[in-house]
Amino acid sequence: MSGSSLFQEYGVAGAGDEMFAPDGRVRPTYGFLHEALAGLGLEEFRSRSETLASSYLDQGVTFDYAGEERPFPVDAIPRVIAAEEWALVSIGIAQRVRALEAFLDDVYTERRAVADGVVPESLLDSSTYIVDAVQGYRPPNGVRIHISGIDLVRDGSGGFRVLEDNVRTPSGVSYVLSNRRAMTQGFPELFSHRPVRRVSEYPGRLLSALQAAAPDTAGEEPTVVVLTPGRYNSAYFEHSLLARTMGVDLVEASDLLERGDRIYMRTTAGLRRVDVIYKRTDDDFIDPEVFRPDSMLGVPGLVRSILAGNVVVANAIGNGLGDDKLTYTYVPDMIRYYLGEEPVLPNVDTWRLEEPQSRAEVLDRLDELVVKPVDGSGGKGIVIGPAATAEELSDLRSRLEQDPRGWIAQPVVQLSTIPTLVEEGPDPRHVDLRPFALNSGDDVWVLPGGLTRVALPKGEMIVNSSRGGGSKDTWVLASETPTQVQVATPEGEVRVVEQTGVDEPFDEDEDMLGEDIAGNEPEPVTAAIPILDVDELEALDPDDGNPAPSDGGGGTDDTEDPTIDKQDDQDDHDREEQRDAQ
Repeated sequence: MSGSSLFQEYGVAGAGDEMFAPDGRVRPTYGFLHEALAGLGLEEFRSRSETLASSYLDQGVTFDYAGEERPFPVDAIPRVIAAEEWALVSIGIAQRVRALEAFLDDVYTERRAVADGVVPESLLDSSTYIVDAVQGYRPPNGVRIHISGIDLVRDGSGGFRVLEDNVRTPSGVSYVLSNRRAMTQGFPELFSHRPVRRVSEYPGRLLSALQAAAPDTAGEEPTVVVLTPGRYNSAYFEHSLLARTMGVDLVEASDLLERGDRIYMRTTAGLRRVDVIYKRTDDDFIDPEVFRPDSMLGVPGLVRSILAGNVVVANAIGNGLGDDKLTYTYVPDMIRYYLGEEPVLPNVDTWRLEEPQSRAEVLDRLDELVVKPVDGSGGKGIVIGPAATAEELSDLRSRLEQDPRGWIAQPVVQLSTIPTLVEEGPDPRHVDLRPFALNSGDDVWVLPGGLTRVALPKGEMIVNSSRGGGSKDTWVLASETPTQVQVATPEGEVRVVEQTGVDEPFDEDEDMLGEDIAGNEPEPVTAAIPILDVDELEALDPDDGNPAPSDGGGGTDDTEDPTIDKQDDQDDHDREEQRDAQ
């Protein structure tokens, strides 16, 4: 179907293939890439692809699959998105983040949307994600969703739809950065044909967003840390990469302690104040005073410090309601209510099982639909009706009847496909897209690219790595001129939003993930933060955080503080068990 030696055995693509039209012609967006790949034979392409996989294993870019540590699969045929289409995606993602921000703020303060009938009170009352301990709390700069990952799929007409929202601890951006670096090193000639927008500015943008969230007590140089459950967590590579590329410290719970409603970090030189914590630990484990008392992954007193206005956690504790797939069904109404706009990116059509009429229709069509648990993640718990057995559907029916609040249903979305290298050569595989957005309080910036996840098993529709999925480098083509996107209001008025083009050309040498040419890591920004020793910390006045006036007495050097002592072996064992459970 193609003159390219790489694609000559590629089967006739369906209507949803992003590179090839059904008649075999190359779609315009992919024309330059197809031409660039034409000179590579299958063996050469496969050899370079295997080198990418080896480099990922060497760098520790791995994930846990069925109990085995594997290099995260990266397919070397990039996904390409035109500048005009990306403008629509970027504006739609930013719109959705702003609406969810407004909703979460409303949930924890006035609850106007409930009073005005936009969302039912039952949505809030039945949710297990609302954290009563932070009711009434509002972050210093008003941001709760500092980092988001909004999953998109293409519908039958080729347009993007939102599949789900991730505003608790969205993961995967490390693969975006690693994929780009690997591609520029393994296939440098592909980037010479068209300008591709850079992704390497993400760590700097992330640091700026986190610093902008700092409390007033932080001063001019806020201390930011990344809190990880530890090296046994499946996303530890991402935690360490982001900390390193931002130039901040990667810490575990045992590295932090609370004094006087403030959080401090243990260092070899003493204690440093912490102002912003980028948490990669679930809420349930973050503070044993408020959540699980047996947690060894959290910091006792953290929530008290947050409410006192002395530290900010990103993303905010209590964001889980925004991830609830039942909440997802109301986001288009939230956009209209809070922003006065029509959604730029539509949802996938969805049935709410708690509504009797919808439940009856779904139960009658179980073998046609996809049914998902509202609190599921990673593809867990999803039942695809057409692929399910009679026994599985019978069991599902019982669960839906017993707990309708816990489920939603959607039509089977025929995910678009992209040529992907498998054993026989390039073959169509289904993909989705997770763009990442950062909210500084002044602006929502969407990373130009995002994570394209690909379902590697033939015919598989679930793209998660836990089901054997991989990823692709996502190329957003640069544009020298701004692109205009129309955003409508519920009243039918239209305003024009301008999405700017790229400010500078792509530079592979600058895409170094925060390292200089010699490979040196940047100094942590906390290096300039004054260090307190233990005696100074004990002398802090809990009301203002300043050292209390001395009464002439010396420090009690012979008095041990149990919170500063190293955890015993049993604590370490408990902590590792909880990391494994994350």
